[in-house]
Amino acid sequence: MAGGYGSGGGYGTWDRGDETRRLPDQDQYGQQYGDPQYGDPQYAQEYEPPRAPKPSVDAGRLWAAGIATAIVAALVAMVGTLIVRAVLRIAFNGPASSGALGDSRTVLLCVLSAVAALAATGLAHLLLVSTPRPMTYLTWIVGLVTVVAALLPLLGSAPIGERVANSVIHLVIGLVISSLVAGAGASARRMR
Repeated sequence: MAGGYGSGGGYGTWDRGDETRRLPDQDQYGQQYGDPQYGDPQYAQEYEPPRAPKPSVDAGRLWAAGIATAIVAALVAMVGTLIVRAVLRIAFNGPASSGALGDSRTVLLCVLSAVAALAATGLAHLLLVSTPRPMTYLTWIVGLVTVVAALLPLLGSAPIGERVANSVIHLVIGLVISSLVAGAGASARRMR
């Protein structure tokens, strides 16, 4: 019979008499393929390949640093207001007659700065447990929010001195929050 597709003796064919196509009962060393060494469940349980370490978060350390950052941010807002009002003599956060620290708007700025620091800490915690390279994302997010917070006062109708002072204070507060929370997040991340 001529060699052809599906017939014996030709290229790419299956010859039922060809002994090389059968699986032997033993390997070249005489071991049986049914030996317990091959595929033994007990052996598989004893040996586990090493796993890559998983990151975890020391939440207590992160939030303690977040609270400290909130205090620092509030103090930066107060010192910024004090510098603008007492040194530069700009009526920022209240009329000139309301003293060196201004009026209730200074308290509101300090409280909002502390809340922003705690929000950044919460965001850092979320990113640490859910994303790769979390501090990169945190820096970008906080940086962009800082830019918005610094640009918004410039769009108002207050005198230019007040607008620039407000913008600079917002920028400094954002930079402080970004650097401190990113540092806290990096130190709170552990490999286990």
